[in-house]
Amino acid sequence: MIFRSVQQPLSRQILRGLVGSALLALSATHAWAFNLDDVGEKAKALAAEKYSAPTSNLPSEFSEMKFADYQQIRFRNEKAYWADEKTPFKISFYHQGMHFDTPVKINEVTATDVKEIKYDPSRFDFGSLKFDANATKDLGYAGFRLLYPINSPDKQDEIATFLGASYFRIIGKDQWWGLSARGLALDTALPSGEEFPRFREFWIEKPKPKDKHLVIFALLDSPRATGAYRFTIRPGNDTVVDVKARVFLRDKVSKLGLAPLTSMFLFGSNQPSEEHNFRPELHDSTGLQIHAGNDEWIWRPLNNPKHLSVSAYSVENPKGFGLLQRGREFSRYEDLDDRYDLRPSAWIEPQGDWGKGTVELVEIPTPDETNDNIVAFWNPEKRPEAGEPLDFAYRMRWTKDEEALHDAKNAWVMQTLRSVGDVKQKNLIRQPDGSVALVVDFVGPTLKALAGDAPVSTQVSTDDNAEVKENALRYNAVTKGWRLTLRIKVKDPKKPTEMRAALVNGGQTISETWSYQLPADE
Repeated sequence: MIFRSVQQPLSRQILRGLVGSALLALSATHAWAFNLDDVGEKAKALAAEKYSAPTSNLPSEFSEMKFADYQQIRFRNEKAYWADEKTPFKISFYHQGMHFDTPVKINEVTATDVKEIKYDPSRFDFGSLKFDANATKDLGYAGFRLLYPINSPDKQDEIATFLGASYFRIIGKDQWWGLSARGLALDTALPSGEEFPRFREFWIEKPKPKDKHLVIFALLDSPRATGAYRFTIRPGNDTVVDVKARVFLRDKVSKLGLAPLTSMFLFGSNQPSEEHNFRPELHDSTGLQIHAGNDEWIWRPLNNPKHLSVSAYSVENPKGFGLLQRGREFSRYEDLDDRYDLRPSAWIEPQGDWGKGTVELVEIPTPDETNDNIVAFWNPEKRPEAGEPLDFAYRMRWTKDEEALHDAKNAWVMQTLRSVGDVKQKNLIRQPDGSVALVVDFVGPTLKALAGDAPVSTQVSTDDNAEVKENALRYNAVTKGWRLTLRIKVKDPKKPTEMRAALVNGGQTISETWSYQLPADE
């Protein structure tokens, strides 16, 4: 902890001395601050020590409980931290249970000190659960939620939740819970196995009555990494989170995933459900968007593959990347219970130069919507040596306004549709020809400004596993955009097929790059 004070020379006049002493005391009271350096020192010290795995302090009644039992444990909202104080934010807590079996330490930071927020069982309603209250009186919290009147001035809504490993989720106004973020991802999708760092301690700054932001510090720990994080959360139509981090490695890692996002994709228009379902699409995110350092925009629709898939995009100094839920029409989802049309997109805006590296996309097979099977992160080419700090910063935007994330001068992909490829015979009956048809609709102000007969053309490329049977582009009078139809003959269905496409007019590229991987069929 850093304390700062100002010393003044003693005065010979008693009155002046008394005033000086008072000013000195006042200065000492207000000049100290808890900041990222304090947590950074803890992270650095931890990195120099051998990793010590957290141990569970839960009795069997809690560690072995089923999900339905865990759901019985409800936080009493009237017991929220700062509930009786004039702060715009309140804090509620998650109880330990099931696999949330180790406590995290949560502290309050005020203008004068830091103090731990102690576990208090009276904050919870345990329903019909039976347990020894004496044996659990000294448990800790599994995590916490932030409450803020984001939708109505007289109602405290959950806007952020920190629970499990280094996971957290954020929402803005009129949004539903969807994808998650993490502090750090290590060796994701490698045969050696992924390592999941965890936030072991938090410090939450007490906000002033008129504050519209909240600051949270976090200490991260894992067998091969430690880290210090500062989150500044600003709720709104888009909830914006500014992240500053300092990471130390204990040992070498093959993939260092910075600003990781985790989402779910079960099926969608580019990969319809194999079973009949009244919901046309079911996912938290439609695709990965990248804004490269050279100003290229890339759109990669997501898949639920039959085999683990990893795609890497080499980028220098990325300007942004994120998992977006493009398409807000309710008719795309038809789900009244889970409202996938209201789930946020998460957009990462790196602060400063991040150098060379790859934006990586991991797609994992999943049979249902309960599994987060999509991961995206930045993997820097240069990694710090053990014990050396890696400082980086980025802004996260949790939004439903995907159009604001596009370059208005570039068209973008509204949707990708997949169908059985066919050809029209002389009798006008369509006959499947063993190909796969992909229909890509490009839209945007740039296209709306063009006449329907403008000489727009395509740039299309595929890998060696595909033969392009049809590459047709036509004006779409409904969207005032252009529709690209590709018929692809896959040579080896056991392999995935890569393809790219963009629109061109007058020798200039006028759209983002549609980058798609057709998953292997077997």
